[in-house]
Amino acid sequence: MKMTTLTLGSIPLLALLILRCPAFGADPDAKQIDGFKDTQMLPGGKWHVHDPDRPQPAVVTPGASFSQSAPPPSDAELLFNGTDLSKWQNSHGGDATWKVLDGYMEVTPGGGIRTRGKWADFQLHVEWASPSPATGTSQGRGNSGILINGLYEVQVLDSYEAKTYPDGQAAAIYGQSPPLVNACKPPGEWQTYDIIFESPRWDNKGELVKKACATVLHNGVVVQNHYQFIGCTDGISSVVPWQSLSKYSAPHPPEVFIELQEHGANPVRYRNIWIRHLGESDAQP
Repeated sequence: MKMTTLTLGSIPLLALLILRCPAFGADPDAKQIDGFKDTQMLPGGKWHVHDPDRPQPAVVTPGASFSQSAPPPSDAELLFNGTDLSKWQNSHGGDATWKVLDGYMEVTPGGGIRTRGKWADFQLHVEWASPSPATGTSQGRGNSGILINGLYEVQVLDSYEAKTYPDGQAAAIYGQSPPLVNACKPPGEWQTYDIIFESPRWDNKGELVKKACATVLHNGVVVQNHYQFIGCTDGISSVVPWQSLSKYSAPHPPEVFIELQEHGANPVRYRNIWIRHLGESDAQP
């Protein structure tokens, strides 16, 4: 190898090389995490909405199976049995037209689909799989969502060995609460959400007296523990624009629909969806 002697005139060039070369500082394996630092602060004053500096949830490897292909209990309503979309509609009340084959439905362009029925407080079972092979990064990687009444979202995203702002990763209460841990399976594998949701309540004066609340198990791992929504999810309705701080809408009935989000035509798959009303312990059958 030919040796070259650097002179004083070479110093600017050397400085440039130091700044641009990973060996002189930045970790070459570090990946920039998408997010925003100019958004409002979440309650507590520590993190911005969609803050990339918020700590990434610890990774937990879930068990091989938990509730995959779990048959519905006797008091549950089967919302998707793998063959038809008769219990679903588009946002205008027309028939749902997502692709159905081989026991699952697949997101197609043209908008989300929502249930024809409504429930107040419920237990929801959903199985989903992100596209394989994985494509895209951050929020462009297998993005969908479980939208409750078009106002409250549990995020669906491929977060397996893939980072984004923590309040936007898989199983986050989008824009509010990251999951307690990252329990994602690899792309293409079937994953489960078991969601227990309680609707918000308002009194006859229109005052909020009970916040919406959700407990979420992702592949059998508790990732949201009786989380109380600070308001509606940003970016999924006109109530709260994207990147804005959550707030509650005008009062709505406790009975709400379930929507599966179409986001950028990501071909996320769903199967085995069922729901059961949460009754009271002393209610008569």
